[in-house]
Amino acid sequence: MPRGRYSLHDPHDHAPLGEEHFHCATGPSGWRYVSQLTSPSGEHSGSVDLTLDERGRPLRLELNAASWRVRGAALEGVTWVRTDPAGEHATEGNVAAHSFTGASPAFLIATARLLRLAPGAPATRVRLVAFTAPVLAPRTLDQSWALLDRAAHPTDSGPLTVDEYEVTALDTGERHSVHIAGDVVLAAPGIELEDLESPPSTFA
Repeated sequence: MPRGRYSLHDPHDHAPLGEEHFHCATGPSGWRYVSQLTSPSGEHSGSVDLTLDERGRPLRLELNAASWRVRGAALEGVTWVRTDPAGEHATEGNVAAHSFTGASPAFLIATARLLRLAPGAPATRVRLVAFTAPVLAPRTLDQSWALLDRAAHPTDSGPLTVDEYEVTALDTGERHSVHIAGDVVLAAPGIELEDLESPPSTFA
């Protein structure tokens, strides 16, 4: 069960956004990721709880930030309920999309797991619903993902397979690289892996 800590920063001006303390695990029915977020000052700022089925689809998502809450799942596309801080109003949304995304590294793992790309294969287009801080506002976006390279790197506990993805935002054409080993993001824009207590899990 990988357990560790990511530091988060603005990918444009590198301003620190805080840290994400996580643990995740694979199982016979899929994968689960749970994390707690802290602000740059160290105060609790939110949480992520994401469960995928064996095909990489979101069985359950719960996000909390600034007292806002989102609960979602794959249902007729993706469906979610967003609740305000006072808990007086809840709005439901549904989009013909493949999955969810957001600032958490969990969503990069989820998208990679959903697409299951082969090295050198053509880029694949995916539609996602993003929940953006600080109020978890939903936004539908389209990306293309391509698996550029898969390489094994020697470590003290054996070879570590690292996948390098190229992700393109189709509305702006902006491209960036994402490096993933098993169910851990090694590097991505705005994300740095600072601490990892055990090796990444591998998907069957």
